[in-house]
This record gives sequence, C-alpha cells and structure tokens, in this order.
Amino acid sequence: MDPNIIRRLPDAELEVMQALWSCTPPADRAAIEKNLHRARPMAATTLLTLLVRLGEKGFVNIEKSGRKSIYTPCVSRQEYLAAQGRNFWEKLCGGSVSTFAAALCDSGLSREELAQLRELLEKEAL
Repeated sequence: MDPNIIRRLPDAELEVMQALWSCTPPADRAAIEKNLHRARPMAATTLLTLLVRLGEKGFVNIEKSGRKSIYTPCVSRQEYLAAQGRNFWEKLCGGSVSTFAAALCDSGLSREELAQLRELLEKEAL
C-alpha cells in the first residue's frame, strides 16, 4: 500500500491492527484476541466485524483455512506510523519545523525523551 494514501484508522480498528502486528503472521482470531485482550477486551463478533472492515480497507488480507480465517497485515506498523507522522506534519504543523518542535515540547515528553530525540537527530539515526 502506498504510504501516501494510508488513511488514519478509527481507534477500535487501530487497536485491532496493533494486536495483529503483535502476532506472528499469519494469525487467527484467537491469537489476535489474546493480544487485544491485554489492551481492550472486546466481543468476538466485534473483533470479526473490525477485521472484515480492515480487510475491505486493504489493511488486512483474510484467507479461509477450513472453518476459520487467517489474517495477515497488508500494512506494517512502520508504514502506518510513517504515513500518520507525515499526515501530522503536513496537516497539523503545516510542514513547519518550528511548529512541529513546539508540539513535541508541549506534548508532555520528558527532558530525557527530548534529549534522546535530539541525539538521534544529531547522529542521523532517524
């Protein structure tokens, strides 16, 4: 999927994707539900509905394996983060470095976290 067209997911769908990303792909519903249960328990029917929606949006590939379905992410966590970071940068910060830096400083990051970010930038590790 082109990172420029990866749209933001609603919170419930993003939680399901995070649970799927935490699994070794491909994953069945039970494995996804186990990871999801740690963050936000939900009914099996709700989980299946959200997985179908994610499949329709191109985030998840769904394959039948006998009577159950197997799910594989089509978008990696890194691809999603990159796309959402770019979206934040462009839409909310207007592409301005100073606006972005101010948002980071006001976000509640600790001095240590900001120092770590500065160090990564200086080392060109990002």
